Amino acid sequence: MKNKTKILIVDDHQLVIQGILCSLKEVGDFDIVTTDNCDDAFQLIKSHQKTKPFHLLFTDLSFDNATDETNLDGGEELIKAIRNNEFDIKIAVITGHTETNRVYNVISNLNPNAYLLKSKCDATEIGFAVQKMLVNGYYYTHEIHQKIMRRNIVQIQMDDVAIQILKELPKHPKISNLEGIIIKSDSSFLKLRSIETKLCNLRTNLNARNNTDLVLKAKELGIID
Repeated sequence: MKNKTKILIVDDHQLVIQGILCSLKEVGDFDIVTTDNCDDAFQLIKSHQKTKPFHLLFTDLSFDNATDETNLDGGEELIKAIRNNEFDIKIAVITGHTETNRVYNVISNLNPNAYLLKSKCDATEIGFAVQKMLVNGYYYTHEIHQKIMRRNIVQIQMDDVAIQILKELPKHPKISNLEGIIIKSDSSFLKLRSIETKLCNLRTNLNARNNTDLVLKAKELGIID
């Protein structure tokens, strides 16, 4: 008899856990364990490694029930601990976080096998994610996939001059003040007309209405702090 796929769900909201459980029951017959904190989740994964290891993990990123005694106070810390211990378990993030910079950092630094959004996740999408993870694949919900693609495209288009302009822009009331500040690769200063052209291209690339909107979008994308 074939062993069931073993799944661990970690979330501090019982209604969310119930929703994931219902979706998984529509997808297949799994051996499912749930917990509401990351410390317990890590210990469960660790203690079952040599007997009946978990195959898949579904975890949120933010947990409101962390205390001073909590070692792993969120999903990112849990994933880092799993990676550091080289546990063989496929990881799905299922969260409400859609901020481009955070999404990008989680995917770039922690490499989860799936990134799902609670508000838009149903049994069909969870089914897709499970199928992908079980064959060592990756599944990002459409909105997350679009954000990552957009972030990567913008990152390719950014150069040192663009970063300088974006960082200096909020400090000066007039664009003309940037002349004599922005330095090119040959150590000469960028002329005002070139700065204005660069700003126009940046607004187009980031779909910004004006320079204030441009800075806000650059921050959202994690291009500048």
